[in-house]
Amino acid sequence: MEPTEPMTALPLGHDKPREECGIVGASGLDDAVELTYLGLYALQHRGQESAGICSVDDAGVARIHRGLGLVAEVFSAEKLRTLRGRTAIGHVRYSTAGNSDLTNAQPILVRYSRGDLAIAHNGNITNAQDLRTRLVAEGAIFQTTSDTEVIIHLIARSRHETVEAQLDDALTHLDGAFSLVLVVGETLFAVRDPWGYRPLVIGRKDGGRVVASETCALDIIGAEYVRDVAPGEVLKIEAGTITPLRRLPPAPRPAPCIFELVYFARPDSRVWGCSVDRARRAFGRQLAREHPVDADAVLSVPDSSNSAALGYSEESRIPYELGLIRNHYIGRTFIQPVQTDRDFGARIKYNAVREAIEGRRIVVVDDSLIRGTTSRSLVRFIRSAGAREVHFRISSPPVRFPCYYGIDFPTREELIGARLTVDEIRRHLGVDSLGYLSLDGMKTAVAEFGPFCDACFSGDYTAPLTDLERGYTVVRPDRRVEQPAGAEASRPLAAATPPGLRR
Repeated sequence: MEPTEPMTALPLGHDKPREECGIVGASGLDDAVELTYLGLYALQHRGQESAGICSVDDAGVARIHRGLGLVAEVFSAEKLRTLRGRTAIGHVRYSTAGNSDLTNAQPILVRYSRGDLAIAHNGNITNAQDLRTRLVAEGAIFQTTSDTEVIIHLIARSRHETVEAQLDDALTHLDGAFSLVLVVGETLFAVRDPWGYRPLVIGRKDGGRVVASETCALDIIGAEYVRDVAPGEVLKIEAGTITPLRRLPPAPRPAPCIFELVYFARPDSRVWGCSVDRARRAFGRQLAREHPVDADAVLSVPDSSNSAALGYSEESRIPYELGLIRNHYIGRTFIQPVQTDRDFGARIKYNAVREAIEGRRIVVVDDSLIRGTTSRSLVRFIRSAGAREVHFRISSPPVRFPCYYGIDFPTREELIGARLTVDEIRRHLGVDSLGYLSLDGMKTAVAEFGPFCDACFSGDYTAPLTDLERGYTVVRPDRRVEQPAGAEASRPLAAATPPGLRR
């Protein structure tokens, strides 16, 4: 049959929030560049839009290579050979602030009074637009739309004499989420915001040190995990030796992102001191206790819900089956030949194993439900494979609120959990029953590693949402950012002046 419309290249969509970013830093290692590359490869799940590495040689000269695409697409052996030195930082990106183009790829490299400075950031600075407006008014010229560039300007315009003091000065003016690696000359700095939203771990290898977003990046290079960077901690690393600097003022309470355990982090990683796989199994077991059902098989929506489905199976004693197979080789776009095929996006990514499904009562476990579009398609072709009943279970609560701390959730109008009741969602998906893990159940399952930020489920935003409260439009690709209920439409800029800015 001929296509009803021309074939069109479309982004690969699925019913999940978009990844944020992953960062790596290496110090005191002869193969720092290669190790950083491998670390980024392990962190590819945290961002697929761009990748970059900046290295620093013995003379303190920085070299950088960045590009759009996956790590393996951006770097070749020839490109890696152009980068040399015993210090390097790297970044994989999905844009949560700033447009998706090469100018916003990281690391960002500049040359200022203290030498070459490069920075890579995971998170989202919630007062970036406020700071940017004031910096521009004082003559600053921005080259990107990324919130990360604000940090560079604050460092460069500080009146303090040392790099350490300039960095400390800049950090005290930031709100929101920031795990950072930056280099000035051959000195590597690692920073985590006082709330501790985004993970950052320290590893040891051959007398050098490596910092990375997740422990899976340490595993791939054979580095030994040492500890997490603590919330508010600022570390100076020279030739592999770590010197703790002054901690940032503490937040009222730690707020690591619980969605890292639900979906983002790799199951073979440890974040917040917790095995991601074991956390997801605990979510699945609690889900089975809260929402039992008579069924013949438990299926996961691969791959991020595999551990939760195993937990559900263990607790319910319903056999786990490989009923859905994921295609890992479709890349970031696909050609949709028939635009009227409403299930094409799901079918190109997943396929049902009829022998595991036909004539059976099926429990489908997924880790989260964002828009509901892919899940609805999955249910249709599970039924078409002969399922007698389909029961959907979600190993997290309904996502009802956007995230402003480094995850690109859709706007609230796009979140199915914010628009519909659970029974309305059940009917929308076309399932026989639907059960979400409760918020209390989720937190109880990992209570020994908390407390956590659960704002996307509860609406309890911990760090100030300064830009939203002051009426700024936060720059995000193809996204309109709504203001929280009761936020001020606009108000005068704060009187406090960042270092280096005149009132």
